[in-house]
Order: sequence, then C-alpha cells, then structure tokens
Amino acid sequence: MKRVFLLRHAKSAWDNPGLRDRDRSLAPRGRKAAKRVGRWAKKHTVRPQLVICSSAARAQQTMRLVLPSLGEPEVWVEVNLYAADAETLLARIRTLPDEVDEAMLVGHNPGLMDVLLLLAAPGKLRERAAVNMPTGALAELEADVRRWVDVTPGEAQLKAFVVPRDLK
Repeated sequence: MKRVFLLRHAKSAWDNPGLRDRDRSLAPRGRKAAKRVGRWAKKHTVRPQLVICSSAARAQQTMRLVLPSLGEPEVWVEVNLYAADAETLLARIRTLPDEVDEAMLVGHNPGLMDVLLLLAAPGKLRERAAVNMPTGALAELEADVRRWVDVTPGEAQLKAFVVPRDLK
C-alpha cells in the first residue's frame, strides 16, 4: 500500500505587485490555515516519510508550518513542482523511492487538483474535491500497489479531503 498526501499552499499575499509570483509569501490568513491543517495532520497521524515541496516561497512557508506535525520526514524542495501540471505530478509520484510508503507533495493548483482527480476513484469525497481544492487543502490518496511506478489513474482511494475553513 502506498499513500500520497497532496497539500496545496495556503493563502498567499498579493500586497506587493512588483514581486515575482514564486516569491510571494503567505498572508496572515494563510499562516493560520496552515497551522490548522498541521493540527489536523497531527491528530490524524499523518506521517509521511518524505515531503517534496515546490520551490515557491508560499509553498515552503506552508510546509514549514505543517512540518512539526508530521513527525520527522525527509524534505526535498524541487523547482519542477512549481506550476507543475497533473502529468508532471503523476510522473513525480511514479518516481518516488519504493522504500517510501507515505509521501507528501506541497504545491499549487491547478496541478494538484488535477492530479487528485486523475488518481482518485469515483466517490462522494472525489465529487467534493472536484468542485475546488482551495488554498491550504490537504488530500490523502491511498493506492493498493507495492511500487510507486504502478500507481494508476482512477484507482486510488481518496481517504481524506481537508479544507482549512472547515477546521477550528
């Protein structure tokens, strides 16, 4: 069994129009949301062995706020996760080390939402996720495979879909 968590960066600030998109930081609301998701992750024993994060400032800040709740995963920051589409993300998932059973990707929409919808089997939770994967949302997908390369579209079970505004 392999499990992948998809975490969209939390709400970013738009107060500096001259700043490059990848350099935008989290808004105060985003910091609060990331902390709420972190508390949920801790309560629900989210323990990825590996976290792969986009190089964008807002993604890294989100990861750093959630990270204390995840145990002690290895962390990789990768430029190619910034603005990655679903196919790129699926390819990245399929190249995860097989000794890792649980991994987390921290990135951006539309790629994260698209890969979630690509991988998830039909069901009510998938229908909810199909409406929107808002900033700070966390999805948990479970695939009944032994190797990441065998992760197949439409066959993963969407076990959780957490939206910060639903958390206290």
